[in-house]
Amino acid sequence: MLKLLQNREVFHWKRFLKDKSRNKMGKIKVTKVKSAINRTKNQKLVLESLGLKRIGQTVEHDDTPNILGMVNKVKHLVSVEETK
Repeated sequence: MLKLLQNREVFHWKRFLKDKSRNKMGKIKVTKVKSAINRTKNQKLVLESLGLKRIGQTVEHDDTPNILGMVNKVKHLVSVEETK
């Protein structure tokens, strides 16, 4: 039974990797525009996870649901631009 489940998982991953539309992710540029002083610890950790340390610093990330969720948590501290 366990081997059957493992085979199904491998099949799903192969199908996921072959799907061309999933591999075409957009890019976003995230720029820190406000300070993290007097912000919650969670917001500070999200900024650190995005790779933002200084005001004015810009990083580029893939347009995935995980990244968009993190940006949404600190949307009042950053600006976002969509790139290709």
